[in-house]
Amino acid sequence: MSLHEDLPGTISRNKFINALQRLGFKISTKGGKGSHFKATWRNEKSITIQSDLRKDVLRYVLKQIEACSGITWEQIRKKM
Repeated sequence: MSLHEDLPGTISRNKFINALQRLGFKISTKGGKGSHFKATWRNEKSITIQSDLRKDVLRYVLKQIEACSGITWEQIRKKM
């Protein structure tokens, strides 16, 4: 997995969610806790997206995204 050191300190969750939708994830606010979103890849694996996407949280979320979908940070960044 190639998570680059060019990850931002924080990013806008809305931009991140919109990029995931463009790449084929379904986004839901139901099923998550509080202000969390649920991103589902092809009705199989779902990932919780927290409201605060700090660098450490983003790195963890990106690992989950790549594991279930094969989509990389570079692909997501291009859609943002």
